[in-house]
Amino acid sequence: MILRYLLRRVLLLGVTVLISSLIIFVICRLLPGDVARVLLGREAGEAALAALRAELGLDRPLPIQYIDWLRGFVTGDWGTSYSTRQPIRPLVLERLGNSLLLAGATLALALPLGIGLGVWAGWRAGKPDDTVINVSLLSVTGLPEFVTGLLLIDLFAFRLRWLPANSSIRPDATLIEIAPQLALPAITATLVLLAYIARLTRTGVITELSQEYVRTATLKGLSPLAILRRHVLRNALSPTITVIAISLGWLISGLIVVENVYNYPGIGRLLTFAIDRRDLLLLQAVAMITVIIFAVANLAADLIYALLDPRIRLGDEREPA
Repeated sequence: MILRYLLRRVLLLGVTVLISSLIIFVICRLLPGDVARVLLGREAGEAALAALRAELGLDRPLPIQYIDWLRGFVTGDWGTSYSTRQPIRPLVLERLGNSLLLAGATLALALPLGIGLGVWAGWRAGKPDDTVINVSLLSVTGLPEFVTGLLLIDLFAFRLRWLPANSSIRPDATLIEIAPQLALPAITATLVLLAYIARLTRTGVITELSQEYVRTATLKGLSPLAILRRHVLRNALSPTITVIAISLGWLISGLIVVENVYNYPGIGRLLTFAIDRRDLLLLQAVAMITVIIFAVANLAADLIYALLDPRIRLGDEREPA
């Protein structure tokens, strides 16, 4: 049954990615500005512009361009960047690796802190410490990323001189060498995620503590800590999985502001570069990678849900009946 559930989700993922590829292609072609004009400059003549469009394949019918691009993307031939004249695939994968590294560092900080604060706040709901946690987290989350980043740079880079303000990393650097460069971007991203994870966990804990099975376990003599650990947490943390899955996709591609503040070479900055240069093939590759990451993350969330709660996959299988 779980295998059938997985196959249905994978087929849905494939259809989603296919439709997204068409949307990405159309949107990229609707972007204002002429690629040839951006590359050659305003003074270029029409003959030179036409020759460059023919060289890049931009003069062909759009359906042919889409089919050729999609076939190449699936087979691993992502083309050559218009602006840098470099192969797109190794460039995107290198930046993706950097973004995955930053996402991993952020989740390593945000998950234990967010879940821990959320569990404590839910356990102590209505108490002063619950209020302090909620107000503090909401205050921090309300700040834009660039404001948080600049404040952290001023404190840790300029005043205390503990961490570097610039997070550009060498491709051949080891994890130990780049750890200081990762610290401030990861802290900034953690502060963005922390309140969402903590508040969702808090709500889940409060909801589960009001359930009948908790009263039954209390009457049987189980200690509050045992009830929390054995029964409440598993059910309370299930909704948090969705936030984590969605956050992973956001961390990979959505930290454009954080990456620009710290000059971090992630896929978000590469996306900005592609948009500025009207580098359509590079832009399409980055967007497709982002869609695939979101889709896979949500598939993982669905599978974890199904493993934690068999009613989800059983209900899914019984829908046709």
